[in-house]
This record gives sequence, structure tokens and C-alpha cells, in this order.
Amino acid sequence: MNNLGAMEAQDTSLTGKLLIAMPAMDDPRFAHSVIYMCAHSADGGMGLIVNKPQYQIHFSDLLEQMGIKKAEGVRDIRVHFGGPVDQSRGFVLHSSEYSSDVGTLEVAKDISMTATMTVIEDIAKGNGPETSMLALGYAGWGPGQLESEIAHNGWLTCDAHSDIIFGRTNDHKWSAALKRMGIDPLLLSGSAGRA
Repeated sequence: MNNLGAMEAQDTSLTGKLLIAMPAMDDPRFAHSVIYMCAHSADGGMGLIVNKPQYQIHFSDLLEQMGIKKAEGVRDIRVHFGGPVDQSRGFVLHSSEYSSDVGTLEVAKDISMTATMTVIEDIAKGNGPETSMLALGYAGWGPGQLESEIAHNGWLTCDAHSDIIFGRTNDHKWSAALKRMGIDPLLLSGSAGRA
């Protein structure tokens, strides 16, 4: 691939962007979802849903199941439904000042993802990232699948903002992401227009 082709491929990547589900999204797993894209290329894409907490699963309980002792005073981090793929696997989306020797992917300048036990152990000890959330499972797309869903009015894309990704008000992340784009969620149509 020549340099121009490499630049074009880079420009179309959704890595580090947000996907916002359109109102007509008919898959209940993704309805009103906001997904942070951790990787996207011609080979497909991988992202984590950042606005669907799993209220019935607590970080402390997961630590206990894994045999990891939590240091006194360490707060629980939020556990989210990251997507329908491989839900027994955990992914920690976090601020980029933290990095593990193995398994940390720098997604953007200020956001990284780590998918190893080391980050969970570090969080439990109080040595983990300053800001983080744990997602169980992920959203994945094969080659061309996500582009097709976007073309068929399934998703909007926008720049990611830490306050949306790591914010505590999960119920409002979808509308907040739309408002960042200048879109009033109440006026958003679920059907695509054709000229």
C-alpha cells in the first residue's frame, strides 16, 4: 500500500471514536448503546459498550471469585456489559497513565484498554489506573460489517470524550453523546432518508 492508501485507511478508522446507536436499533443488546471503539481496521472492529452497567455484578464479588484480595479503602469500579461476545472475559478501559507490561493497548492519547489479570490485581491493591471501568464481553464486527451497519443508518459516530466514557450517569450517556454532536435526541429519526 502506498503512503496515500495508508493515510486513507487511517482516516477511515473508527479507533478511539464513539458509536451511538440510532433510535431504530432493533437489537436489544445495542439499543441506546454508546460504544467506545478500541480497534477498527479492514479486518473488522472491537469496542466496549460504556453505558450499560451490570448492577447485579459488583467488582468486590468478582475479586472474591478470582481469589484476589482487595486492599482496605480501595473503591469498587463499575462493571458494565461490554457486549455480547466472550462475556466471561473482562476488559478494563482506563486513563492512559497506567500501563501493564503485557496486554495494554493505547487506543487514544488519553485512553487505553487492558485485558489481563494484572490490571484487576493492581486496581484491587490501589495501584491501578486513576480512572477506569470494567466491561464483561465486547462488541465485535467482521470485515465490512460495521461499515455496512453505519451505511444502513444503524450507528452515528463522533469523537470520544472522557466525561461520556467514564461519567457516572450511564442513563444519560446516549443523549449526552448526541448533544455533543449538536443533535437533539428527541428530534432524531430512526429511518434513513433517500434522495
